[in-house]
Amino acid sequence: MTNYQLVLASTSPFRQQLLNKLAVSFITATPNCDETPLVNEQPSELVLRLAEGKAQSCHTEQDSLVIGSDQVCVIDGEIIGKPHTRDKAIEQLTRQSGKSITFYTGLALYNSKTKSVTSKLDTFTVHFRQLSQQQIENYVDKEEPFYCAGSFKSEGLGIALFERLEGKDPNTLVGLPLIDLIDMLEAEGFRVL
Repeated sequence: MTNYQLVLASTSPFRQQLLNKLAVSFITATPNCDETPLVNEQPSELVLRLAEGKAQSCHTEQDSLVIGSDQVCVIDGEIIGKPHTRDKAIEQLTRQSGKSITFYTGLALYNSKTKSVTSKLDTFTVHFRQLSQQQIENYVDKEEPFYCAGSFKSEGLGIALFERLEGKDPNTLVGLPLIDLIDMLEAEGFRVL
């Protein structure tokens, strides 16, 4: 194993919980990255650019492998962000009812010693059940998913909203594709097992 410090370029408690699954020591850093989409930028391009930007914006004193990740939810071709309010969460879930939505997650690993960055894109599709207004409101009031893209927490009661899930890594849906991350870390000589 190399002597790299592992850094998560995120203050998200959800991403921290996911990285804890790997049972590796890491620190967190607050990325400094303008998240404004560029004109005509596709969701896949946006999340890769932001993941790389977040990873490269976190400077540390020692040689580090810095993990950056960004995610957007797309419905009917439109990027949907975090709702922040009850009304917006209800609006998003109402719009998603009976439909399939795609999550695009960009993952980047920046090596502060070599100044190299590698990145990957992972997609995940969520197929929603046909939901009544009462079901949507009950869900929002119980779980308050105001800081989750798409207005749900798949790791919690949000699972009741879905007909099925499609993707390589269920962790991608929460915001950090661990299967890809393990491959990227091992390519840098950082062994998880």
